[in-house]
Formats: sequence, structure tokens, C-alpha cells
Amino acid sequence: MSLISENNMSATLNLTKELISRDSVTPNDRGCQQLLAERLSAIGFEVEHLRFGDTDNIWARRGSTSPVLAFAGHTDVVPPGPIENWKSNPFVPEIRDGLLYGRGAADMKGSIAAMVTACERFVAQHPSHNGSIAFLITSDEEGPATGGTKRVIETLEARGEKIDWCLVGEPSSTNKVGDVVKNGRRGSLNGYLTIKGKQGHIAYPHLATNPIHLMAPVLSELCLLEWDQGNEDFPPTSFQISNLDAGTGVTNIIPGTSHITFNFRYSTESTHQQLQQRVEELLKKHAVDYELTWELSGMPFRTASGPLVDAAKAAIVHVTGYTTVLSTSGGTSDGRFIAPTGAQVVELGPQNATIHQINECVSVKDLDTLSEIYERLQKNLLV
Repeated sequence: MSLISENNMSATLNLTKELISRDSVTPNDRGCQQLLAERLSAIGFEVEHLRFGDTDNIWARRGSTSPVLAFAGHTDVVPPGPIENWKSNPFVPEIRDGLLYGRGAADMKGSIAAMVTACERFVAQHPSHNGSIAFLITSDEEGPATGGTKRVIETLEARGEKIDWCLVGEPSSTNKVGDVVKNGRRGSLNGYLTIKGKQGHIAYPHLATNPIHLMAPVLSELCLLEWDQGNEDFPPTSFQISNLDAGTGVTNIIPGTSHITFNFRYSTESTHQQLQQRVEELLKKHAVDYELTWELSGMPFRTASGPLVDAAKAAIVHVTGYTTVLSTSGGTSDGRFIAPTGAQVVELGPQNATIHQINECVSVKDLDTLSEIYERLQKNLLV
């Protein structure tokens, strides 16, 4: 089936370009959601605009019965960085050698466009489909993620509205579209540690206590510890330091404090409570004076084989002819807010090779392939 129109521009490509042309850096939506709302309303969706703080969200639903298949995504993008380093303006979409360039092309305006056009075709062919189709779109996934999907899910839960199956359009693919489907994600736990010493003149160390020296053996042990061995679905838990600072900027002062920010990407073999306890026991063993605060960004989740996973795998085989691989690798996504409600969640989108980079791009052909996969997924679940 060809999705290319007479002017050699597919509906999915056109919508992707319209979305890219809006400079929707987190949390600004810049009219992306209004554009989507108009397209969805035209095919029978009831659209609800939900704004929390500085974040725009939409919850759109077609149908009132279960099961509910929801497409989830974000219209916000990360900053483009120095625009002069791009080969073309990141907010003026440009096609070169079969690739569409622009901020958000892969992460994830291309996915959102493919979702919408897939629904337009599906609804035209199956106006009386089973169950309901929904869209959950936010503008703060790339930022603090406090006023977006998390708040929308809380709103839906409060009124007893449940999602059964959720497809998140994050760029999951590695070498070709659909070759990897994320059926889970690791948990993410941040720690903010301050080790206290005593400031003093560097020539009189006996009158001071150097917190950097206190910090060194602590960090060495933290880096060498095996937290768990992972399992068949998740790699072992990873500990990484993301920020480290101390000192006054001069050469003759021993600082009074040192500060470390670290992160655990953890498997289902560990809980965040266990990780916190082990870190605090180690700090007590080293007898350092410290302050430590924690931030849980998301707990690990995994969607086992079932209706959604099976439908996604079958759709990919039908459209592309090859078998996908299930994976839980990568960073966090808004799936972490949806899975705890009991919904089955998978992530399926374009290649992720250029996301968050200068000259982000997506294959024009892959946009249409992705739209076909999304359409077939709906047929597998709702017909």
C-alpha cells in the first residue's frame, strides 16, 4: 500500500513538517496540540485540553467502551543548541537525501504524525471499531515531567478512566524502523550527596578537614559495588556519577563541602529502598558527616507477552516482513507513569541514532512505514 500522494508528499510527512516548524522547546507547545486536536476532532475524537502549571496536555478519546488503546507522546523537544552548527534551521524542516531534518523529527513529532494519520485511515475503514482509541499528548516529557503525563494519568485515575493498552511513540528502533520494541524500562533514582569537612588554609591541613579526601574512598567503593546481576529482562543495575564539585576556585583553600550527584538505573532485582539503604550504610561505615536527599524519577516496569506485545510484533511482521526484538534498555519515558495503573505499555517509534543531536533527522520512508505499523496495530486489537 502506498501512502504517497500525487504531489509526492505523504500525509504523515506533511504533518511531521508542520509540527517541526513549531519551536516547541519544553514546556512550550507552540500550537502543536491545537493542530492535533483539530485533526482528531474531525474524525470523531472528543478532545479535552488539560493544563497544569506551564504544561499543555490533551486527552482525546474516540469511543466510550473498553478496551482502550491509547497512543502517548510529547510535542515538546529539547533545545537545538547552537543553530549555526545545524546544516539547516532546526525549526524549518528540510529534506535531504531521503531524510527529514529538524528538531523533533525523530523524538518524537514523526511518531505523533504517524499515529494521527494511521488513526485517520483506520477510522475511515472501521468507523464502528471495537473499544476506544485515545491520545495522551504532553508538552513536558523532555523537562521535569511534573505537569504532563503524570498529572493526566492522576486525573484519569481519579475519575475511574482506565487505559488497557498504551503505545508510546518514543524512538525505539536501532537499525531499521520496528526492529526494536521497548516492552519495559529500568527504574531511575537520583541521589544528591553533600560530604561535610572543615574549610581552612591549604598550608595548615591539620586545622582543616578536606571533604574531597573524605569523598574519594566513598566514591571508589560505590563505583566498584555490584548492586545486582539483573535478569533475563533487565541488565544489572548501573551506578553513575553525573556531577561532582567542590572548592572555592582558588588554590590555597581547603573547601568545607563536596557535592556529588549520582544516578541508579536499576532493574527489577533491586528496589529503590534497597539501593538507598545500601548507600547510607556505606556512608555510615566510612564515618563521614553528610547530607543526602533522594529523587525517584520512575520505577522499573515490564509488559509481558500478551495482547499488546503480540499485536505490535504481528503488525511489524505484516508491514516490514521481519521480526522485532523486545528490549528494556535506554532511558526513562512517560511509560513509567502509565504502567503502574495496570496498563500494558510498549514503545515503538523510528530510529534513535540522531535524537537530541545536532542535525536530528528521520527517514521519510520510515514515517510512512511507521504509520502503516500503527494502523495495523489498531486492526489487530480493535477489529
